[in-house]
Amino acid sequence: MLSVAIQTLGITAPVFVMLFIGVALKHLGWIDAAFIQTASTLVFKATMPTLLFLSIINADLDAALQPALLTYYVIATVAMFFLAWAWALWRCPAADRGVYVQGAFRGNNGIVGLALATSLYGDYGLSLGGVLAGIVILVYNSLSALILAIYNPNGRVSAGTILLSILRNPLVIGVTSAVPFAYWQIPLPDWLMTSGRYFAQMTLPLALICIGGTLTLSVLRESSRIAMGSSMMKMVWLPALATLGAGLMGFRGADLGILFLYFASPTASASYVMARAVNANHQLAAVIIVITTLMAALSVNVGLFLLGWVGWL
Repeated sequence: MLSVAIQTLGITAPVFVMLFIGVALKHLGWIDAAFIQTASTLVFKATMPTLLFLSIINADLDAALQPALLTYYVIATVAMFFLAWAWALWRCPAADRGVYVQGAFRGNNGIVGLALATSLYGDYGLSLGGVLAGIVILVYNSLSALILAIYNPNGRVSAGTILLSILRNPLVIGVTSAVPFAYWQIPLPDWLMTSGRYFAQMTLPLALICIGGTLTLSVLRESSRIAMGSSMMKMVWLPALATLGAGLMGFRGADLGILFLYFASPTASASYVMARAVNANHQLAAVIIVITTLMAALSVNVGLFLLGWVGWL
């Protein structure tokens, strides 16, 4: 368990380093609100779609195509979304429900989940984790666009407008446009792939610096109650329910372990980018990311210990 804890800290620590760099740069006056707005737009509209596109076309579909497991993961993710939404209707102000729900169900699978799956289960973890991440990225972004559109701060929108917001979402476009390339294994020129990787590598550091630049003590105080509620949903209650369901469905060993790691990943930094793009409470989104990333070092290890204790791993 200690080795897993060290691995988890090794993966999450760089996230906090970039957050603190953002805090420091804002404090020094080297970045300002205009920079954060521009950089967040760049991430949302360009670098993150590129990153998602590359992750899909590089996934080894043949090595990890398991219909039963993939189907369960998608169903469980959709179920977690609706459970979080139902809870938010009771516990969260209407203005913050979109951000609350997104923070409660959307995991950082592409960074934390995939890294832990690869570390614990080697090539199998990399292949299965890559396919899982690719599939759920489309689900995450579609459901996030839906909930943020419903609770749009500018007022309610029609069903047609919600559908258009999903179809026009750059992250959704990045994923769907990659599917034909991955399925038919259409090669791209080496120079284009290399340039794409250079561009995509800006995504995580730039997004985290923007999140750090948004954080202040007053924001942490004002958002603490709602953010903690969403964080507990993301890191404790929903992963426990989804993993229990997977165990009862008969998943065991590496398959169950990878499912758990993906269910228990902290909230993705993309949730901040999308919240900011639609003028939602992006500060609340930033706090949820910080809290869930802090919690991951404990909750992931406790979950793995319990699964091993009951003999499911």
